[in-house]
Amino acid sequence: MLGNSEKKICNFVSLTNNKMRQIIFIASLFLFSGAVFSQGTTIMKIRQLPNVDIKDVKGNPFNTSKIVNDGKPIIISFWATWCKPCIKELTTISDVYSEWQEETGVKIYAVSIDDARSSSLVAPMVNGKNWDYTVLLDQNGDFKRAMNVGSIPQTFVVNGKGEIVWQHTSFSEGAELDLINIVRKVAKGEEIK
Repeated sequence: MLGNSEKKICNFVSLTNNKMRQIIFIASLFLFSGAVFSQGTTIMKIRQLPNVDIKDVKGNPFNTSKIVNDGKPIIISFWATWCKPCIKELTTISDVYSEWQEETGVKIYAVSIDDARSSSLVAPMVNGKNWDYTVLLDQNGDFKRAMNVGSIPQTFVVNGKGEIVWQHTSFSEGAELDLINIVRKVAKGEEIK
């Protein structure tokens, strides 16, 4: 039989365990909800665009150090011919691209990650969609790896100094409005927060 002081210790341990479970449960919910509602947007620690050899849409060598826009913002979109959200994103942006260029001077580089077998489908798709972007081929995935692209579509915004300042993974209707707002800030020289 337990004495009075032993009962108090057991009650204290029981309360402590219950409180700890509650704290762990609440912390887990907080962490999980942050992951669910983040929507794939990342404000990045500023880093320079990596220097990688890839190809242009005609198969000519192209070094990513040539991704420039006279000090104006740049959008780099990683995509593939088999990726429906990628095509939806680039088509949606295409509808307003000339307006974006007039307003901010932005230039878009659409980097296909199609491999050697499917890269022959890129030019016909680009021409068929009438996309007015600079299209590049990353058949070996070198640029994709250098940019830490895990899934596509993945879009980056680069400032006039060649620094990556923002990225977003996935596409949903209306995401282009968030993108142009980021580009406007970059064009004005504002810090992305």
